[in-house]
Amino acid sequence: MDLSNLKPAKGSVKREKRIGRGQGSGRGGTSTRGHKGGQSRSGYSRKIGFEGGQMPLQRRVPKYGFTNLNRREYKAINISTLQTLAETRQLSVISVQTLAEAGLVSGKDLVKILGNGKLTAKLDVSAHAFSKSAKAAIEAVNGTATII
Repeated sequence: MDLSNLKPAKGSVKREKRIGRGQGSGRGGTSTRGHKGGQSRSGYSRKIGFEGGQMPLQRRVPKYGFTNLNRREYKAINISTLQTLAETRQLSVISVQTLAEAGLVSGKDLVKILGNGKLTAKLDVSAHAFSKSAKAAIEAVNGTATII
C-alpha cells in the first residue's frame, strides 16, 4: 500500500442528491418539496418560534411583572465580614476599593453595609449605603460610616 492507491472505506463516501434534474432521476417534478404550501416555494423561511400552526410557546406563556429601569442594585456586605477583613489585614480604614482588592466586590458594584454580626474594631468605613443597624454598630465602637 502506498499513497497512489489510497481510497476511502467502502460506503463512507456518498454522492450528493441531484435534485430537479428530470423525472428519470426520481427527484424531478416537485424536487422533493411536496405539493403546494409555503415550504414548496422558493424563498420560504420559517418564522422564529413557529410550531407548525400550534400556538407557539412564547404566546402560550403569560406575561407578568416589569423591569424597573431606575433600580439600584447593591452588593450587601455584613459588618461581620468587615471585622474579619480588618483582623486578617490589620486595617482601620475600609473603602469600596479595599473590598474590591479583597475580592468581595467588583470595582463597579454599589456596596451597602448591613448590620449582621459583631464589630469590635474601630473602623472608618466608606460605602454607597448603610443600614441603620450597621451605622449604629460602627458608631458604637467610635468608628465612622461615610456615604460615598
